[in-house]
Amino acid sequence: MNTVSDALARVLAYHERTKHRLERYAAGPETLDWDSQPDPFRRFEGAPAIRLPLAADRLATPFGALSTPETVTPQALSLETVGILLELSLGLSAWKEYGPDRWALRCNPSSGNLHPTEGYVVCLSVPEVPDGVYHYVSRDHVLEQRCRFAEPPTAPRLFVALSSIHWREAWKYGERAFRYCQLDTGHAIGALRYAAATLGWRLSWVSGIGFAELAAGLGLDRNEDFSGAEREEAELLLEVIADPEDANSGKFDPSELVPPGSAWSGQANVLDPHPMYRWPIIEEVAEATRALATPPEPGVIETYPPRRTDCPEPAAALIRQRRSAQHFDRREVLSTAGFYHLLDALLPRRITPWDVWNLTPRVHPVFFVHRVEGLEPGLYALPRRTAIEPELRAAFRSDFSWTKPAGCPEHLPLFRIAEADCGKLSRALHCHQAIGSDCAFALGMLTEFEPIVAAQPWRYRELFWEAGLLGQVLYLEAEAVGIRGTGIGCYFDDVFHDLLGLSGRAFQSLYHFTVGFPLTDTRILTLPPYAGRDPD
Repeated sequence: MNTVSDALARVLAYHERTKHRLERYAAGPETLDWDSQPDPFRRFEGAPAIRLPLAADRLATPFGALSTPETVTPQALSLETVGILLELSLGLSAWKEYGPDRWALRCNPSSGNLHPTEGYVVCLSVPEVPDGVYHYVSRDHVLEQRCRFAEPPTAPRLFVALSSIHWREAWKYGERAFRYCQLDTGHAIGALRYAAATLGWRLSWVSGIGFAELAAGLGLDRNEDFSGAEREEAELLLEVIADPEDANSGKFDPSELVPPGSAWSGQANVLDPHPMYRWPIIEEVAEATRALATPPEPGVIETYPPRRTDCPEPAAALIRQRRSAQHFDRREVLSTAGFYHLLDALLPRRITPWDVWNLTPRVHPVFFVHRVEGLEPGLYALPRRTAIEPELRAAFRSDFSWTKPAGCPEHLPLFRIAEADCGKLSRALHCHQAIGSDCAFALGMLTEFEPIVAAQPWRYRELFWEAGLLGQVLYLEAEAVGIRGTGIGCYFDDVFHDLLGLSGRAFQSLYHFTVGFPLTDTRILTLPPYAGRDPD
């Protein structure tokens, strides 16, 4: 059994080894054969399938209402509403075609559009859905029944679980893939929370279940069901709370996940029959970060003014139009109001999506502002927890100014720390990608690090999840103000730390992001996500 010190040593070794550096990138494949890319869709052959309705277009919930959840009437659990939840979170949003190539986009973004995240639901007394554990197939919008429960429960309940297939990312990104799988999990948490809010539902993270219990409950530890196929790594379990008056909500016994006598079915498909590389360090860090069933860390609640957003566009439409920008128009300037609107959405209020995150905020963005009306170009910091500001000031360069911009909303903890034209620097830092300089602004998600993982190494995953959740907020809120974002996993880790004057590992950057005005490649065709099916 691994001790905490052993697990920590593995985590820190992995983290250092997988940093991109100016003199070398993290270890990855030397060549890629796109014709042999792993199958992006997992199936369980032989598992009974339930066709989900395509009903998201019937939702009239405006995106602006998601910030005021009390205004959205909760809908009842049913086959249709479960379908809407999955359609707007893990489902397809479009197909793309360019020449002979065709690929799918999903509502939940993914590094390289490789989609290592798999979704499962556990249905208890949900009308029209036999009780059991189901795997969601986004390509066809169906549920595959992996396990049928022997005894019916007494009250309706719905759980959603996430897992990762590391090989999907490692095929392209090598050893750094574990990082990207965790970021994708954070994005999926956000996607599920926004989708649940469109139905008037809440989402609660079930912290009272450990890795082994969750893997068993989802059937991911069943060797006979994965013979020759890529394994999945259990990540976390979420409970959907459709009825806030339900006395059972929030009460969970891990033994309830799969009752005794339940029957399993289905054989996992092989995604890549001829893998060219192996990355054993990914399994090592995965093993070191598998959580036990421990009490959740108490969160920190701070008071902010109510969030104001008047976006009237249907939430379903905005969620499905989300894209990652490939190029930005550097001639455009973002309005001050738009910039502050995006930053305000990152503050951890107890509303969508932050009410699913019960942990203390540990991620604090540092911005490269290029083209924002009324703001001088330069570096800006946004401490998302009041108590961390003195630590950041002490850790950063001593000559940083920490000046609040004129006209910045009083409640927004934004500080200009250095005034400079940092376009070329931002481009170089982001692996020489033009999106780092052509955007309105870029940001690095600086995370409280070593003190957190030293005490509980499995929180290494959770820090990435929080960063991914921030990314999902930026994606959707950017769409709401008419611009677009792009997550960036390729950046030079320690160059960013050195720029800020950081030493040691008290703070580390785990994710970067850019926001701006997109340039669209009109050569690429956009096709409906489920063209072969009529809305139900």
